[in-house]
Amino acid sequence: MGKGYFDSNNYNTPEKETLSVIEKIRLDNRIYFTFKFASVVLRTRQEAIRKGYDTKAWTDSSIEILRFIEKTGGIFHITGMENITKSPGPVLFISNHMSTLETMILPSIIGPHKELTFVVKESLVKHPLFGAVMRSRNPIVVGRTDPRNDLEAVMNGGVDLLEKGISIIIFPQSTRSVEFKPEEFNSLGVKLAKKAGVEVVPIALKTDFWGNGKLIKELGPIDHHKHIHIKFGEPMQITGNGKMDNQKIIDFIKSSLGEWK
Repeated sequence: MGKGYFDSNNYNTPEKETLSVIEKIRLDNRIYFTFKFASVVLRTRQEAIRKGYDTKAWTDSSIEILRFIEKTGGIFHITGMENITKSPGPVLFISNHMSTLETMILPSIIGPHKELTFVVKESLVKHPLFGAVMRSRNPIVVGRTDPRNDLEAVMNGGVDLLEKGISIIIFPQSTRSVEFKPEEFNSLGVKLAKKAGVEVVPIALKTDFWGNGKLIKELGPIDHHKHIHIKFGEPMQITGNGKMDNQKIIDFIKSSLGEWK
């Protein structure tokens, strides 16, 4: 894989002492934010339909979204990026899930270093706007209505992808939530990592800068007063039945969220 978009293992959005008139208008401007996001989505949708949307195109569009988030007042704090490549082979990234933002941004951070896909809900691959792009990434699709079928899909599809050298991001929570509830953080990820014999890289994130929309969930309001935090933990080898390791991931996320209050 090629060089990433960041020059070091930690990244913080550069501070600006003064803002131009245009930059002040952009702050908290939902119309500008929605327009820019929609323009990227529509362009990449067409690329995916034409079968021209490869990993490089995916990561390029992801960093484009990150940059215009910064232009609308978003301030990123990304740490621990050295942990992405500590394991030479594919890994399982396990993260809490707070908003649409992480789905759009994580490819720009991880994608330049590892081939990557997601475990996603069936509704996302059928989405009229996002479906073509997500299908182009060959994700693992779950229905969230039949736990047994979801387990089989993740275990069989996940092992196959990992054996092909493709890393996977999984959000064990059933849905996006600003509040992190450990009881809703299932052990599906660690079970897959154990079966595939790969390491887990935990991710803790705080992305409530980007809220959920009422009509279109992915086009919610923004709040530039809330900083965006993404932290990658040390790779973990899953041992035993994985319960202790899953608890370690939960503790990592809880402690990180506690630091960011």
